[in-house]
Amino acid sequence: MSQSGSACISPATSLARTILDGFDCHYRLFRDCSRLAQANFEAGNVHAQRDAVRDRITFYDRRVTETIARIQQDFAIASLPETVWAQTKAAYVGLLINHKQPELAETFFNSVCCHILHRNYFHNDFIFYRPAVSTEYIEESEPPAYRTYYPTRSWLEDAITQMLLDFKFNLPFEDLKRDVRYILRAVHAHLGHWPKLAFNAQIQVVASAFYRGKAAYLIGRAINGDVEIPFALPLYRNEAGQLYIDAALFNADHIRHLFSLSRAYFLVDMEVPSATVQFLHELIPETSRAELYTILGLGKQGKTMFYRELFHHLRHSTDRFTAAPGIKGMVMIVFTLPSFPFVFKVIKDVIAPPKEVDRTLVRAKYQMVKQHDRVGRMADSWEFSDVALPRSRCDDALIDELRRLAPSMLEEDGDTVVIRHLYIERRMVPLNMLLDLHRGPIVEEAIRDYGNALRELAIANIFPGDMLFKNFGSTRAGRIVFYDYDEIEYMTDCDFRRIPPPIAPEYELSGEAWYIGHKNEVYPEEFGTFLLTRPDIRAAFLRYHADLLDPAFWRNTRERIKAGIVEDFFPYPQALRFGQRFAKALPADTAA
Repeated sequence: MSQSGSACISPATSLARTILDGFDCHYRLFRDCSRLAQANFEAGNVHAQRDAVRDRITFYDRRVTETIARIQQDFAIASLPETVWAQTKAAYVGLLINHKQPELAETFFNSVCCHILHRNYFHNDFIFYRPAVSTEYIEESEPPAYRTYYPTRSWLEDAITQMLLDFKFNLPFEDLKRDVRYILRAVHAHLGHWPKLAFNAQIQVVASAFYRGKAAYLIGRAINGDVEIPFALPLYRNEAGQLYIDAALFNADHIRHLFSLSRAYFLVDMEVPSATVQFLHELIPETSRAELYTILGLGKQGKTMFYRELFHHLRHSTDRFTAAPGIKGMVMIVFTLPSFPFVFKVIKDVIAPPKEVDRTLVRAKYQMVKQHDRVGRMADSWEFSDVALPRSRCDDALIDELRRLAPSMLEEDGDTVVIRHLYIERRMVPLNMLLDLHRGPIVEEAIRDYGNALRELAIANIFPGDMLFKNFGSTRAGRIVFYDYDEIEYMTDCDFRRIPPPIAPEYELSGEAWYIGHKNEVYPEEFGTFLLTRPDIRAAFLRYHADLLDPAFWRNTRERIKAGIVEDFFPYPQALRFGQRFAKALPADTAA
């Protein structure tokens, strides 16, 4: 068939081209947004940075909607035979040859087709169940995904200096020589000695900076013989508009925490995102590619990767989905697959009093969290629709609970059950269970971090609402994270009050509250009554966080937020900050 004129192009090829045009438009806008991050960072405009992260979340769905509308306008979808969709997929694969984001384009194809087709057509012939185009060794244009430097004993300091300068920031460094020597001193402290440089000694650094909040992170690794050391260099702008390196992170756990989904998404310019994800996965292999795509702002690709990982795991396991450990919630049905480290959350059809929420409000709260800076204290989630699970892998008790409490969310289709809407999060140990199981230092540290979580959420303009321990969990790293969002509110929408004196002595003796709180009125003095009933928990909380029981903390925090003050959040230990570690003058032979 001649391809010389549009009239000769087959419907399948034209349809494939339309879908790819929609994706290319999406990714062009995505990169434009990411490129602006450097200018916002250099201008110290943290509000614009946060707005960009929030607004970018909606880009994908908008382009999918636009593409569907164009298809409906240009093609008689209802009259297209089934064979056209298989041909469209084949034509699409051909268009992805030499494409720089083929895995993202395949996911976009799936999103469009799954809105148009019935799920009976969600099989290999019609959509991309598995990737059809490899992302291995995609030929890159300039700049490459990472740059490499080859230090020598005499040129180590110069190599690091050149690495920093090659990012071509438009601001001067406060003291570049000082920062480089701080980095070298931190390397020496991490290793405990200066090793002999091996024949293959090199420094590899991702070519684009990772922007979030007030910081830009430079991510890379040093290779020396058989030793590979990952590193992250947090870069900040001072009030005079000068740059400085705040710390040097070499511990993989610290770097993994930078990429935790309990934090806001990064802004980073990537022509070949698979190359960036591959580099990061080699640095922190415990973090899945699904999580890495998501934290880089490519949430739909993260969902695609997660879905593939889940069904790959199901093929290689035999345990069953069952109720998740912990106290059953009033709003959600929560279940898990014990061998898979995630929980699945379904909103109930009817939510009993005293809860005053419905499905629409709960979904809005989850979207609010996704768009907010989670400051390492709120779990992010993947939102899925029409998830088909093998009936044989689901406990009967779980199916019965879904039938009773969320029948509108359940469809039973032979040997398959379909969950019409759910959220998926990393599984954590509920804080109430951790406290029940332990005494002593573990409880002390957990309560201390629980209070820190409340503080940091407040500073980030989040009031949890329901502060019970069952709504918080302990991560793999032992960090306390909030994960129950149905009562979450902005701090700026709350009125923090002191409990008024009783109007008569008998009211105080009655055992019932003599004051009535209205919506969004909060009485911090009450927290101790329902949270701190166990003596050791109460003692630990009062030791570190007694001020959280006083309305003054909450009012002062709210007023700072209203004044436009954005506090610093350092996703690494304060002790690693150069200003605290190396405050004294450096000796002349530090780098020797």
